[in-house]
Amino acid sequence: MTPFYRRAVALFAVALVLGLVVRFWPDNSQSAVVSPSAETIAAAEKRLARARDVAATVPPREGILKKAQGELAQREKGLLIADTAAQAQAQLLQVMRSLAGVETPPIDLRSEAFGIRPLGDSYGEASVALGFECRIDQLVNLLAGIGSRPELVSTTDLRINATNTKEKLVSVRLTVSAVVPRKLVPERRS
Repeated sequence: MTPFYRRAVALFAVALVLGLVVRFWPDNSQSAVVSPSAETIAAAEKRLARARDVAATVPPREGILKKAQGELAQREKGLLIADTAAQAQAQLLQVMRSLAGVETPPIDLRSEAFGIRPLGDSYGEASVALGFECRIDQLVNLLAGIGSRPELVSTTDLRINATNTKEKLVSVRLTVSAVVPRKLVPERRS
């Protein structure tokens, strides 16, 4: 064995002996004793009773949540579902044209302006401004038809001017809006 290996074995032996001494040396410090908590049985029973009360309220709350989710799903059936904002506006215009086409004679709608903006945190509002001329009774029927649609459509602006009093014709500028998913609202550029 070379002198290098003899020194290495000697150092290893000394290190081993020191490690064993440190590991197995008797410790005079006492181990920590776990003391019982100061909580009494009555306090533990009160905590248990509160936990049971909270647990008892969970099923009714789940029922309320399911009912609210069902109502939300029912109301969201009225959303105009489209892939783009332009498609949603076209659907809104189609709804209005179908309502105007029912009248006799049919109302000739002229679309003037389109828009889409946020409506709260979860929805958007697609709107279309329409210009047309019709009789007063046709306008009343058109407004009643808007309210009876399954879609979430409503009037947001209505301006009426008399044009021909003998035939009871009025010139109307009507803005209607529909609720759309928030994803169709364009992001604002900062």
